[in-house]
Amino acid sequence: MAETATGCPPEKTAQTLIEFKAYLAEIQDLGHASALLGWDRETLMPPGGIAPRASASGTLAKLSHQYRTSTVITDFLNTLSASDCLKTLSPVNQALVSEVQRDVEKQQKLPADLVQEFSQVTSEAQHIWQRARKDNDFKAFSPWLEKIADLNRRRAECLGYEDSPYDALLDLYERDLTSAQLTPLFASLKDTLVPLLQKIQASGIKADGAEKFAPITFNSEKQKVFCQTLLKSMGYDFHRGVMAVSAHPFSCGIGTPSDVRLTIRYKLNDPREAIATGLHEGGHAVYEQGIDPALARTPLGTGVSLGIHESQSRLWENNVGRSQGFWQHFFPVFAEVFPEVGQIFDANSFYQAMSEVRPSLIRTESDEVTYNLHILVRYEIEKDLIEGKTDVLDLPEIWREKMNAYLGVTPNTDSNGVLQDVHWSMGAMGYFPTYTLGNLYAAQFFNTAKKALPTLESDIANGTLLPLKQWLNKQIHHVGASETPDTIVRRVTGEALNPTYFTSYLTEKYVERYGLD
Repeated sequence: MAETATGCPPEKTAQTLIEFKAYLAEIQDLGHASALLGWDRETLMPPGGIAPRASASGTLAKLSHQYRTSTVITDFLNTLSASDCLKTLSPVNQALVSEVQRDVEKQQKLPADLVQEFSQVTSEAQHIWQRARKDNDFKAFSPWLEKIADLNRRRAECLGYEDSPYDALLDLYERDLTSAQLTPLFASLKDTLVPLLQKIQASGIKADGAEKFAPITFNSEKQKVFCQTLLKSMGYDFHRGVMAVSAHPFSCGIGTPSDVRLTIRYKLNDPREAIATGLHEGGHAVYEQGIDPALARTPLGTGVSLGIHESQSRLWENNVGRSQGFWQHFFPVFAEVFPEVGQIFDANSFYQAMSEVRPSLIRTESDEVTYNLHILVRYEIEKDLIEGKTDVLDLPEIWREKMNAYLGVTPNTDSNGVLQDVHWSMGAMGYFPTYTLGNLYAAQFFNTAKKALPTLESDIANGTLLPLKQWLNKQIHHVGASETPDTIVRRVTGEALNPTYFTSYLTEKYVERYGLD
């Protein structure tokens, strides 16, 4: 075939694209292996495997970094990103080139030894954290947290930033997100949430769900059966997934969309945590399972950002799973598994227990009204830590002060305070704010879904969840990372991210729930 007038031979471009995707597939295979090691580490690996697993994870991280910074990939990009060639590619392939270019630019800024050290330290630190949390021993974990904070500062310096080193870390999880955007956003949310919380607490309606559940023993195997029922109802495909138990629930795309796993944990005296985490992690997993298989083994074959990912988990957990209609259908199902529950609750009182507002020490056990205040605590602490404004050893006390100021509760142990989350042991500083973004996106998406699916609320009340799952698949999941978060939000909802959908949803729901003026 003759060379086009643009100077970009179509046959050469097509062949380069094939070779480029084959190279990217090898990088994804390394990620597949790394994810599998991570899954095993959190679910089945014995304590004796900590050190060799850290070494193996470090080696895989180093190899992946070498692939992503080699002259091979830069040669591919130089060819495909040339304007004459780029405009001949499909929109999806243009997005692929753009995404890889963005990743390579970041990777080239990070020295290989720093990448390997970060992987090794965080792999070991996760097990140190598990023991420290169990033993309420912050001092055992603090040297590792200092190492992780220092590594993240070094990463930020390598990646570059304009105003704050924390911004470089935020950008790893949510594209172009900055603390200059987040600080006023959190301030606005606090101005809505704190007065709402105060009105709820002044209502005189007791949050007594825990007391009502306490006399019943909720067998973990039976909880598992019910959670599997929920997951199947929301469209999670167990042929392409599995549910296990871990200290900190998570979802994991081993080979998206063909192998997407999740974990939950059980409390024998209160089933709400397993229910909420099952729906939450199920939302993540259904997202990954819904990605176009044509994007598999490419960087586009995953969720586009943590904020969008969290929107899917929070939508299922809260907008669906904490709704009154949901429990009209699923309470009788739950009562079949645990008949004793029917002696204490009916569908409405169970909904009230699922949607009660009670400031909690634990983020994962918190309600919709207080959840983002938990995130605010973490945002302010990790931002100050990365900016060098606070010391690791001061974190337990700072944590207690902020929890008391924002939620009116004070941890009496570090296990219920600064040690409660796995994220920092994983090196994930800059991650927490994406949970709040997820809540905001979720409310906006769900508002649009109700307009697009006029029978949505009655479907939920009948236990018919697949129409919502299919709508989410089509509107959000299918495109993977081939569109930016802003593009997805604007295409699906017709406008940019708008926090008023979230604050209106919460205010309307809880004014009615608590009979407020």
